[in-house]
Amino acid sequence: MDTLSSIFREKKLKLTPQRIAVYKFLQSTKEHPSAETIYTALQPEYPTMSLATVYKALKTLVEVNLVQEINVGDGNFRYDGNVLPHPHIQCLSCGKVEDIDGICFSNLNDKIKSYTEYDVVGNQVYFYGICKNCKN
Repeated sequence: MDTLSSIFREKKLKLTPQRIAVYKFLQSTKEHPSAETIYTALQPEYPTMSLATVYKALKTLVEVNLVQEINVGDGNFRYDGNVLPHPHIQCLSCGKVEDIDGICFSNLNDKIKSYTEYDVVGNQVYFYGICKNCKN
């Protein structure tokens, strides 16, 4: 929580109860929920919070690098409280997104340098497949 406060103070942003709630929710799960899922989960505790507020909180948290936004296609986004570099895998049947633990592709940044004139600053690696539940 101190990190959250100091980052918001440093960026001169207001740390609202809604932003804290969205951040805490994402830190409490390994799922990669949509804004709508977060909104639904927080409704019992924050009945006056709107979906627009959740979207705004997510946008701010992404901008200050406290949350990762994952584009799962067709204008759909999921959110991840883990901002450390790691790959994701998405089920092509149900759309579930999961982390792939134990592997990091940050070395790709150095390997790619000889193939481009860009200064490579990061990467995101996605895999696609069919999850265990959908296979059965």
